[in-house]
Amino acid sequence: MKDLFIKTTQQKYWLDQLASIAEPIRTEAKEVDEQSRFPFEAHRLLLQIGYPRLTLPKEFGGEGLSVYDMVLIQETLASYDENASLSLGWTLGVVGEIYETKLWADDALHLLAPEIKNGAIINRAVSEAATGSPTRGGRPGTNAISTKQGWLLNGRKIFTTASPVLDYFLTSAWIEEKNQIGFFLIHKDVKGLSIEENWEMSAMRGTSSHDLVLTDVVVPSNYLVELPSHPSGGKINGWILHIPATYLGIAQAARDYALHFANHHQPNSLNAPISTLPNVQQLLGDIELKLHQARFVLYGVAEAYDVPARREFLTNEMAVAKHTVTNLAIDVVDKAMRVVGAKSLQLTNPLQRYYRNVRAGLHNPPMDDMTIIKLATVAIEQQKMKEN
Repeated sequence: MKDLFIKTTQQKYWLDQLASIAEPIRTEAKEVDEQSRFPFEAHRLLLQIGYPRLTLPKEFGGEGLSVYDMVLIQETLASYDENASLSLGWTLGVVGEIYETKLWADDALHLLAPEIKNGAIINRAVSEAATGSPTRGGRPGTNAISTKQGWLLNGRKIFTTASPVLDYFLTSAWIEEKNQIGFFLIHKDVKGLSIEENWEMSAMRGTSSHDLVLTDVVVPSNYLVELPSHPSGGKINGWILHIPATYLGIAQAARDYALHFANHHQPNSLNAPISTLPNVQQLLGDIELKLHQARFVLYGVAEAYDVPARREFLTNEMAVAKHTVTNLAIDVVDKAMRVVGAKSLQLTNPLQRYYRNVRAGLHNPPMDDMTIIKLATVAIEQQKMKEN
């Protein structure tokens, strides 16, 4: 079904590039989960094909892929290894957002672009233990003080995805003298920066989302690259769709496994594989239906975002896509496990990994409760405006 959403030769080219490295990435995925380590081989292979520069605009030396393109490619990569997809997806999303909206000054954009073109990995470091998700508006405990040498930063960040391979940490900090939050571009080799390897999760174990620790880190004055008016940016950002794309890829992998199993598993009590049984067909049909629903929502929103004339009418659609796709993906994996039965819980079976990892999507931003409440408040206000 995904072929229905391939629209350009450029998309086909990058899907073919991914397909050429699919097997070693799939093979490593099992070991990555078991050992709770970063997928270094997948990272190496993705760098070889130029993955980090996909969403960098062509004028800056990148491939200039759109949100729609990114979603298509991210979903495919996640069907090979969801840890690699989510980890590298953050670079695609951050770069896409920064350069599309010209979020930084020109000097800063031109400073980073050659690094990304040559394979640099970047992610935002925002979450803290005391604040929870940054989208809820908590003030960071990490602080920045202006000095003669530059900005002096101290603090700790949690959930720093892809920390073992990040070249740049786009780190939020509270600036007392400005009475607001700022984002600082920090290189991995700066003095005082360290990674505390404490990522001990049952889901997405290979993202290595360890703590980032900043101890008297000094960065140049011009490395304060963002002064957002809202803790979460406050603007519609289609580039966050790399998140639900990853969880849709997990659902696709679970579907593929369940379908193969159903077509080949034949207990001696049957004269044909279990795919001929009505109850199994009901589960498989429901899986297909939910994948269709998820894709039409995700790709429909991505396509709307990529058209400026349509983008101006978007309000909560990014959150709706994330909520819809993630919850449908969880349901797909659950039904795939019902097809396979108790064997799906064996540690050698990939379905148990998909089951754990797909649920991590519930805890990626935006959160389900915030999406639902925002939809309600917007609807209420729109109705009031109509009546006045």
